[in-house]
Amino acid sequence: MNHLHLPSGLNCGIALLIDKSWTPEQALAVVELLDDLREVIVRHYQPQLQRLLQQDQCQPVQSHLPPFREGDPF
Repeated sequence: MNHLHLPSGLNCGIALLIDKSWTPEQALAVVELLDDLREVIVRHYQPQLQRLLQQDQCQPVQSHLPPFREGDPF
């Protein structure tokens, strides 16, 4: 089984099958369609997407160290 590493991080769900008989021109047409779709979505939702991405990337890191207290040695 071929394991894909997708940008979303998903590794299960609906299998995406691409017909091996596609020509390079057909594959390019699909890529261009997806690029256009992404552009339209980003134009419409850009502020909301930026907030969500920022929230996703700025999750607090869990520290296993005890909290620092004034007067503690280094």
